[in-house]
Amino acid sequence: MPSRKDGPSVDLHTQPLPRMPGVGPSVAEKLAARGLVSLQDFWLHLPRQYEDRTQITPIRLLQAGVAAQIEGRVEAVDRGFRYRPMLRVAVGDDSRATVVLRFFHFRAAQVAQFRAGARVRLYGTPKPGQNGLEIVHPSYRVLEDEDEIALGEQLDPVYPAIEGIGPATLRRLIGFALDRLPDDASLELIPSELRERLRLPTLREALLTVHRPPVDADVAALIDGRHPAQRRLALEELLAHHLSLRRQRISQQAHKARPLKQMPLAERLRKSLPFKLTGAQKRVFDEIRVDLAKPSPMLRLVQGDVGSGKTVVAALAAMLAVQHGRQAALMAPTELLAEQHLNNLRKWLEPLDVRVAWLAGKVTGRARKTVLAQVANGEAQVVVGTHALMQEGVAFRDLALAIVDEQHRFGVHQRLALRDKGAGGAVGEDAIVPHQLVMTATPIPRTLAMTAYADLDVSAIDELPPGRTPVQTVALSEERRPELVQRIRTACAEGRQAYWVCTLIDDSDEVIAQAAQTTFEELSVQLAPLRVGLVHGRMKAKEKQETMRAFKDGELDLLVATTVIEVGVDVPNASLMIIENAERLGLAQLHQLRGRVGRGSAASSCVLLYRSPLSGLARQRLETMRQTHDGFVIAEKDLELRGPGELLGTRQTGLAGFRVADLGRDTDLLPLVQELGERLLKTSPELAERIVSRWVGGAVRYASA
Repeated sequence: MPSRKDGPSVDLHTQPLPRMPGVGPSVAEKLAARGLVSLQDFWLHLPRQYEDRTQITPIRLLQAGVAAQIEGRVEAVDRGFRYRPMLRVAVGDDSRATVVLRFFHFRAAQVAQFRAGARVRLYGTPKPGQNGLEIVHPSYRVLEDEDEIALGEQLDPVYPAIEGIGPATLRRLIGFALDRLPDDASLELIPSELRERLRLPTLREALLTVHRPPVDADVAALIDGRHPAQRRLALEELLAHHLSLRRQRISQQAHKARPLKQMPLAERLRKSLPFKLTGAQKRVFDEIRVDLAKPSPMLRLVQGDVGSGKTVVAALAAMLAVQHGRQAALMAPTELLAEQHLNNLRKWLEPLDVRVAWLAGKVTGRARKTVLAQVANGEAQVVVGTHALMQEGVAFRDLALAIVDEQHRFGVHQRLALRDKGAGGAVGEDAIVPHQLVMTATPIPRTLAMTAYADLDVSAIDELPPGRTPVQTVALSEERRPELVQRIRTACAEGRQAYWVCTLIDDSDEVIAQAAQTTFEELSVQLAPLRVGLVHGRMKAKEKQETMRAFKDGELDLLVATTVIEVGVDVPNASLMIIENAERLGLAQLHQLRGRVGRGSAASSCVLLYRSPLSGLARQRLETMRQTHDGFVIAEKDLELRGPGELLGTRQTGLAGFRVADLGRDTDLLPLVQELGERLLKTSPELAERIVSRWVGGAVRYASA
C-alpha cells in the first residue's frame, strides 16, 4: 500500500487488486470485462444512485415515484393464474394503509415466506396500480417478531450492475478497495489553490463521501449530483476528457499538411453558383481558408441546421485542394446522403472541368476497379462515398482534404482512418496528412462543443439561405388522426407531397406505437388512388434508394418512413410532415426530421402527433418544437432535457458515458477546466498524463492517433 513517502509518483492506475477470498478466475474475468482490474478502478466505480434506509416511512405517507423504506405485516397473498403466474402480496402497517408488492418472477420459497401475518421490511419505489399504490420487485427482508434490526446510519450506494456479480459481492469488493485508499499526498492531482477557491474536498475525502455517505450528508444534493464531493470528482473527470482531446489535437497538429492558399478556381465556383452565399457561409469559408493556408493540418467542425448550406462551403474548400493539383474526399454515413452530395458536387464542379468520382458499397466489379484506378492515379479529383472510402483497397494519389459529413455517426477512429489515407503509409511527425473538415446538421450546444470537441475548431453556419419558408409546427393528439388523412389528400391534390414518419417498423406489444408497415397499408387504402411509398431501415439499400428517388422525382405522393429519413434527400416539393408518436423522439431528432420540409417556396407544416397522456419531459419537448426553429436553441434545450449521450453518438469513446460529470449540470466548471487544462499541458505534462490515465484509461489510444 502506498504511503506518504511514495509521493505522487506512485502509479495507482496499474496497481492490481490484491487477492481476496471469494474472487476466483471467473469473477476476476467478469470484473476485468467491465474495466475493474486495479484498486483505482474500484474507487472510480461510482454509485449511480442512493437508497435511503435510514428511516421507516408509514405506508399512508408513500408518494408515487418516491423510493422509500417501509415495515409492515403481510395481509394477503395471491399467486395469480396457472398460465399467468404473478405473485402479489398486500402489506399493511399501523398507519392503517396497504401497499401491494408485485413479483413477475418468483420461487416457491418466496411464496412460503410471505405467510399472512409475517413481518417484512422492504425498500422500493411505489407507483399507481389497479387498487392503490404498488411496488414491483422490491428488495425485502422477512423478520421474526423478536428481531430488532437497526436502521441504516448512512445512505446505501447502488452501483452499476455487472453481469454475473451480485450487488453484495460488488459492494464488498469496493469496500475492500476503499479500505486501501492512500493518503492525500499520493492521490491528489488537482492544485490545492483551485480546490480551496471552489471549496471542494480532496479526492480521498470525495471518494469516501460518495461511496460511504455519512448520516448527516445532504441527501438531496447527493441524489441530485450536486454535492461538493461529486463536484470534486466531476471537475477532475471533465479535466481528464478535456486533456485527452487537447493532447489529440496537439498530436495531430504536430504533423505536416500541404498549405492550400486561395486560388481562382474557388472564386470561379462561387461566381457560377445559381445563388448568393449567406453572410454566415462567407464567414465560415473565410475561417476554413485561413486554416488551409497553414502548413499544419486543419481540424475544423462546421455545424449548422439542415439546409444552411454546409455542402457548398465544403465544395469551395475542395476547390482549393483541386487547384493545387491534389485531391479532396467527402464521406457520408449513408448512400442516400452521399449520393445527394455527389449530385450537387457534379452539378457545381463538372462545368468547371473538375472530375467527381463515386465510391460506395454498391459500386462493384469492373466499375469499382475503374474508380479505384482513377483515385490512385489522381484522375478523380474529388471523391464522394460512404464507409467504402476507408476500405483497405482504396489508395489516393495525393489526398489533401478529408471532409466527413454527419460526423457524429462515425467513430473518431473512422475519421482518423480516412485521414490516414492521405499519409501514404507514413507515420510520425514527418507524415504529411490531409486537412480535416467535419460537418454536422445537428447544432451542438456551446457547453458540449467546449468539452466534446476540444480537438477541433468550431464554426457555425447560423443563418438559413433566403427563400426558405418557415415551417408551421403544431402538436395534435392521435385522436385527430382522421383529420390528418384528409389534410394529406388536400395537399397532394394541390400538387404537393408529404411525409408520414413512424418510430417502429413492425407492430410491437412492448411499445405502444403505430408501425410503419401497418401505417403504409392503412394509408394506401384510405388515400387511394394517391401513390404511397414505404422506406425503413430493414429494406435492402437498393430498394430503399429506389423508393426515395421515386419520391424525389414526384412519382410518389406520400412517403411513409421510419426515422431513416432523418438524414435524407432534399425534396423541395414536400410541404407536409406528420411525425407519429412524436413524444418518443428527442428534440434533435424531431428538429432534423422537420428540416425535411420547408425546403421549397410553398408554405410548409410539421404535425407532431402524440399519444396521451404526455409525460412532463415529452410535453416540454413538443412545446419547444412549437416555439422555435433555431437549431442552436433546440440543441441547448435538448442537452438540458436529455444530457450529452444522444447528441454525441459514437464520436468519442467515453465522452457520452461520464461516471459522475453531467455536461448540463456542471456547465459552470467548464471554463475552469479549460483554464487548468491549458496550464497543465504547458507546465505539468506528466500530471496531465496521470489525470487522463486515471479517468479515460483505454480511450487514450485515440489521443496520439
